[in-house]
Amino acid sequence: MSPSEKLHVLAHPIVNARLSKLRQTSTTPKEFREGIHDISLILGIEASRDLEEETFKGDTPIGPFTGSVIKPKIGLTPILRAGMGMTDALLDLFPCAQVYHLGIFREKVSLQPVEYYSKLPPNPTVDEVFLLDPLIATGGTACAALNMVIEWGIPVNRIKLLCVLASQDGLNRVQSEFPGVEVWAAAVDPKLTPNGLVSPGLGDTGDRLYNTLKGSD
Repeated sequence: MSPSEKLHVLAHPIVNARLSKLRQTSTTPKEFREGIHDISLILGIEASRDLEEETFKGDTPIGPFTGSVIKPKIGLTPILRAGMGMTDALLDLFPCAQVYHLGIFREKVSLQPVEYYSKLPPNPTVDEVFLLDPLIATGGTACAALNMVIEWGIPVNRIKLLCVLASQDGLNRVQSEFPGVEVWAAAVDPKLTPNGLVSPGLGDTGDRLYNTLKGSD
């Protein structure tokens, strides 16, 4: 499967409306968190379409039935801190998922990713990973996180990268460095600013989620 076939961009009126609300500077932190949650939930549902199922026999109050459960063990790896805004939505879908936080920030001058925290245990304890990063700008942070998960021992074809918004340049970088990774995005913006910000974008997702914008006090 080619990299282009591995990229899935949602086309849904509800997603478009939620994303438009997120973009507005007048949107409150509470509304922003709710919007990120709602879009993440839809991303998770769409990205899990091909998960392997396992059947079992059970009984309803009326009679026997054949049911199914998700077979692979799912891991969630949110990139701190903005990825935490997507985690609860994915836990709604996978309540038994193991959550392993990754700490990566982008250095402001060089725009290069800097790793500062990893909760990954010595050996993989899951079969498939949903990597959560609401905003892919240059793609550097996402690529660093993908490297961490792959080095941990998860094959690239068992990783799904979920983002609310990505720049085209960022996606190009991710797909160039990791052509086998499956990417799910709610939308793609065409431009990056000279400072590496997605345009028109959402602003700083972490600050907007947690009400830490300059002047917010």
